[in-house]
Amino acid sequence: MIYSKLGRTGLVVSRICLGTMTFGGEGGIWKFIGKQQQDEADALVRTAFDAGVNFFDTANVYSAGVSERMLGQAIRNNNLPRDEIVVATKVFGRVSMVVPEDASDAEKAEAERRENKARNISGLSRKHIMDSVDASLDRLGLDYIDLYQVHGTDPLTPIEETVEALDLLVRHNKVRYVGLCNMPAWLIMKAIAYAREKGLHRFESCQMYYSIAGRDLEREVVPLAKDQDLAILPWSPLAGGFLSGKFSRDGGGPNDARRTVFDFPPVDKDKGFDIIDVMRPMADSRGVSVAQVSLAWLLHQKHVTSVIIGARTAEQLTDNLASIDVKFSDEELAKLDEISALTPEYPGWMVDRQGNDRRSQVS
Repeated sequence: MIYSKLGRTGLVVSRICLGTMTFGGEGGIWKFIGKQQQDEADALVRTAFDAGVNFFDTANVYSAGVSERMLGQAIRNNNLPRDEIVVATKVFGRVSMVVPEDASDAEKAEAERRENKARNISGLSRKHIMDSVDASLDRLGLDYIDLYQVHGTDPLTPIEETVEALDLLVRHNKVRYVGLCNMPAWLIMKAIAYAREKGLHRFESCQMYYSIAGRDLEREVVPLAKDQDLAILPWSPLAGGFLSGKFSRDGGGPNDARRTVFDFPPVDKDKGFDIIDVMRPMADSRGVSVAQVSLAWLLHQKHVTSVIIGARTAEQLTDNLASIDVKFSDEELAKLDEISALTPEYPGWMVDRQGNDRRSQVS
């Protein structure tokens, strides 16, 4: 395993992070993503840790809180040393109530009321953040969270309120560092500037969708992250399984695959298959999977701190972990960059045009 610092902090994390969105599979979309039970979760966590992974990511909303419970239990069941591992979770969405099949009519009615009519159980207000961190700590069975991430952008809450609330969590020793997910560059910079002005703890990482088939992050967020020394933690690096190499242009693919039943995140499939066509010979020549080549491309991006991988089986996890050993020649990287390149957009193409003129004036 290879390790990196988390942005500008002194926290050291493995270049591969185990995502636990597949743990539980309780209700809603979660049943399509994964249904790992505790013994399976224990095995995945053990396999990852034995391979050198020290970074584990979950969220309060995953499987209605079950993922957090299972990750915490897996840490205890495997006797993982708490001072060696980094546990990350998130706040933003509402945590649905898990209603068993034999629940009473009153219990079902309360779950429906809470899901559809309750207020203040989602978002990034001070109240919701304070309530949520305590609930996450209880589900995880931990005394503190290493990396607490806002899971989205709240149109109702000023970012200043969110930053202040997160700062309190660090000062009260409930969390060690704070990060963000799925946020536009302008708002990230606004939050960082406010924290700097007020002497508050700032965001240290950004967890974003990023893959060789989805490089939109490079337009605004990657340059910002480089400038502000923010760790970049790509989620869905295989584009929801699209980049596994198991799907074909004619629509063929595994019937039980996540991508088959939950077509997310959005992918330009024509371009995606063009990328896969370039990756497949590279995979075949090395005797590795297309998935490994996809992950390895991300691991070759110097601005990427740690790639978050999920797995439904130990075999998938072992295959994905092996991507750390896949290396490319400069020519191969150039081919992958060319086939996956973003379409130029303004002001990017004007920035490049003017910048190239200036750069040509110095040796």
